[in-house]
Amino acid sequence: MKKRIISPSLLSANFTRLKEDIKVVEDAGVSRLHLDVMDGHFVPNLTFGPFIIKDIRKITKSHLETHLMITNPHKYFDEYIKAGSDTLIFHYEASTDINRDLKYIQERGVKAGIAINPDSDYKQLLNYTENLDYILIMSVFPGFGGQSFIESTLDSMKFLKDNTKDSDILIGVDGGVNINTIDRVYETGIDVTIVGSGLYGANNINKRYNDLIFNGK
Repeated sequence: MKKRIISPSLLSANFTRLKEDIKVVEDAGVSRLHLDVMDGHFVPNLTFGPFIIKDIRKITKSHLETHLMITNPHKYFDEYIKAGSDTLIFHYEASTDINRDLKYIQERGVKAGIAINPDSDYKQLLNYTENLDYILIMSVFPGFGGQSFIESTLDSMKFLKDNTKDSDILIGVDGGVNINTIDRVYETGIDVTIVGSGLYGANNINKRYNDLIFNGK
C-alpha cells in the first residue's frame, strides 16, 4: 500500500505556541504542513499573510503548501514564494488565467497547485494537467475550519485520481477530514489529506496521527 500523507492545517494550531504545535506533529511523523491564507474577500474570513509564513519557514524544514483563498492571487505569488512556500495553490474560481498562473509558479521553482470548490466542475481541471503539480479538492466550502465533510466530493476525488494516474500530479483533499471520514477518502486513492481540528483537537496528537494514518488498513 502506498504511503499515506497527512498535512496538518496550521489554522487549527494554537498560534501562541506555534513552534511547539509544529514540533508535536513533526515528531508524530508529519513532513508536510498546510497554510490557509484568506483575504476576507474571496472567502468570509481573514487569516495570515506572507510575513507569518516567512516566520514559519524559519522554524520548520517541512514542506509548506500554501493555499491561497484570495482574490486576484497572481498579484501576490511573488510574496508567498519569497516567504518560503514549497507548493503554492490558488483557486480555480479566483484565477483569470490558469495556465499563465501555473507556469509562473513553476518557473520560479515552486510546485503549482489548483484548489477547487465543491460546486465547481472538477472535470475542467483535466485541461491543465500539463503544468499542474497538485490538485486540492475542497470537501467543504472554503472560509472556516470545523465544517462537515461533503460526501459528494468523493466522486471528484476518485475521478481525478483515475484520470491522472499516469502523471506525477498529487491529489489532496481539504475540509472535514477526521477519524470518521478518512477511511472513505483513502478508498478513492487520494494522496494527501489535510486535517485540522481532526488532529489538533485531539487530546493525544501522536495517537490521533497514527489512528488517521492506519485507519482503514
